[in-house]
Amino acid sequence: MSWSAFAFLIAMNMVGALAPGPDIVLVTRYATRSRKHAVAAVTGTQVGVLFWCTLTVFGAAALLTAFPGLLRFIQGIGGCFLIWMGLQNVRTGLAQRKQPALNLDEAVSRLGSVKQVFRTGLFTNLSNPKIVLYLAAMIAPLLPPHPPLWLAAGLVLSMGISSYLVFVTVATVISTNAIRRRLLAAGPIIDIASGCFFAVAGVGLIIAAITG
Repeated sequence: MSWSAFAFLIAMNMVGALAPGPDIVLVTRYATRSRKHAVAAVTGTQVGVLFWCTLTVFGAAALLTAFPGLLRFIQGIGGCFLIWMGLQNVRTGLAQRKQPALNLDEAVSRLGSVKQVFRTGLFTNLSNPKIVLYLAAMIAPLLPPHPPLWLAAGLVLSMGISSYLVFVTVATVISTNAIRRRLLAAGPIIDIASGCFFAVAGVGLIIAAITG
């Protein structure tokens, strides 16, 4: 693999990280309240990305293609998780609409612990195994059929780090005090909207699992 091909893969990975999806919606939701929680969500999602990148580089796409039932099973479980999380967000948003406006400290206190947020980020990313097929389509044309270990490990780490930096940048920008304070009043709406997004995404995964 040439250095230009390697750089192209990293650039495409960073662009793909910004595509609308559960990960970016989750991080945005937390960033409107707390940078610490947003970074925890980022870390969780990117551990998932690192996991999928590792599986992709070492041939998991072929496994999922050969055994489509495995892909559908993981999609079904992931879809149920996203629906559950979406309903929780909607319920939280509706409850907050009936209460007085919160200050930042009160809003942060309702997000749960950083460990809980990390786990939510991790499970959100792991809920959709199709990322393996996306990564395989991007990597396969440029990666040698049997890449040496140093190249495989370097590619996995580079894609993981570059994606992490993109998400941390997004979380940092959104979680600045000026933006957070402006969005605080819209917190319930953000919760409801993100909850609906997760629920719809979960239903989509379940339908894909049933009809795939």
